[in-house]
Amino acid sequence: MSGGGGNSYEGLVSKADDLADRFLRNSKHYLPHLARLCLVSTFLEDGLRMWFQWTEQKDYINLTWRCGEFLGHAFVVINMLLQINGCLMILIRKYVTIAVGMLFGIILLQTVTYTVLWDFRFFMRNLALAGGLVLLLAEANTEVKTMFAGVPSMGGNQKQSYLQLAGRVLVIFMFLTLFSLELSVFRLVELLIGSVLVVCVGVGYKTKLSALVLVAWLTITNFLLNPFWLVPHNRIMRDFMKYDFFQTFSVIGGLLFVVALGPGGVSVDEHKKEW
Repeated sequence: MSGGGGNSYEGLVSKADDLADRFLRNSKHYLPHLARLCLVSTFLEDGLRMWFQWTEQKDYINLTWRCGEFLGHAFVVINMLLQINGCLMILIRKYVTIAVGMLFGIILLQTVTYTVLWDFRFFMRNLALAGGLVLLLAEANTEVKTMFAGVPSMGGNQKQSYLQLAGRVLVIFMFLTLFSLELSVFRLVELLIGSVLVVCVGVGYKTKLSALVLVAWLTITNFLLNPFWLVPHNRIMRDFMKYDFFQTFSVIGGLLFVVALGPGGVSVDEHKKEW
């Protein structure tokens, strides 16, 4: 009986793997573009927020840090310009490495400014966001190697593999903020399945399939938990939910890069090819 059950499970996973491969073949031309758009969405939304909420953002910085009007204005300008310009550079695929550095700088600046370092939930989400940017660097590294095909890479493959590993590990920190220890059958099943999928992405086992399932799960969860469009404009909860909504989409963009790029050299999937 157990052997039959094992064969049934393996057959089901094999069919799911085939579906994932078919999806990737049919979407390989537009999937990276969708991944980039999702990834930069939170930076683009936050950059525009700086313009539309200029006074509120400036006053918050001034009241929190007692830094004066000038530095309050400077904070808003730096955030707005770096985020919007960085997003545009990534979307048109020009100077991507510089753009990623700009957005990394924004993550560090906001982590310190908004004291995110001491908030577990926001800190984990910022780590996941950084993971998406690392995967974007891995994609840019792939494009550079393609441009100089035939030229000795001096370890480029190894660099890309470690970038993909770091990106995979960081991006799954997002899910630590979603798991709940509520004593219900649904929550326990969600915790079990979610933990398995997260570990699979982290170690690079059945990577594309696991990442696709997490994309579906995260997308559904995002629309259920963060319907900011239903909250009146004058409620502060609208801004929090909107921030969560777009930040989650950025992590989805990181997972889509995992699907598009594959697990990389430092993964179980890659080592299985040598067995």
